[in-house]
Amino acid sequence: MTKRQSTASSGASAKARLDTATVVRAALELLDEKGMDAVSMRAIAERLGVRMNTVLWHAKSKARLLDLMADAIVAGVSLDDLPEPCEARVRELAHRYRRALLAHRDGAAVVAGTYVAEPATLGAAEEVVRALLDGGLSEREAAWACFTVIYFVLGLVQEEQAAPEAGGHRLGGAVGPVSYPALNRVVGHFESGTFDERFDYGLSLILRSLLMRGA
Repeated sequence: MTKRQSTASSGASAKARLDTATVVRAALELLDEKGMDAVSMRAIAERLGVRMNTVLWHAKSKARLLDLMADAIVAGVSLDDLPEPCEARVRELAHRYRRALLAHRDGAAVVAGTYVAEPATLGAAEEVVRALLDGGLSEREAAWACFTVIYFVLGLVQEEQAAPEAGGHRLGGAVGPVSYPALNRVVGHFESGTFDERFDYGLSLILRSLLMRGA
């Protein structure tokens, strides 16, 4: 066997040993250990002990890899045993979505940067839209309300996951009674409360508004 044939055979063997799910798992492990900036095709290849081309064979591109990672993260949203009332159902789905994002370092940043049409992502959206339709919203309102709920969860969790590196509360020292009088009046409320409390407040505000429209 020539050297070229040996290399080709080795590459084919590596591709056969791997599958896309293994590549995605390795990417999520890197994400959890080092953060989103550390995830690259080269780093995944090194972790798996294969050539970078072998990873590309399964993931195709960095954008495609991020899509698959996002769907794997959203797969953490259980769709079992949901409550029947529409408001309670959407609320529970939003809480499960948040927990799935928080289960991975930079999970919200990964999901927010993608436009995924994969089974787990579509399944979660299906349940949110179904609940909103059951709540009496029109088809257009149900679609846009689904965006609203998911964007809210993604935005809050991105802030929540960045908070440990934010260096503490800095708003109070930046807003004065003359330069920013309205902010100065409420600055203590911006810096008080937990992310759980902010999440419940914002979600309740959204759901109350949405379901009044469907009543």
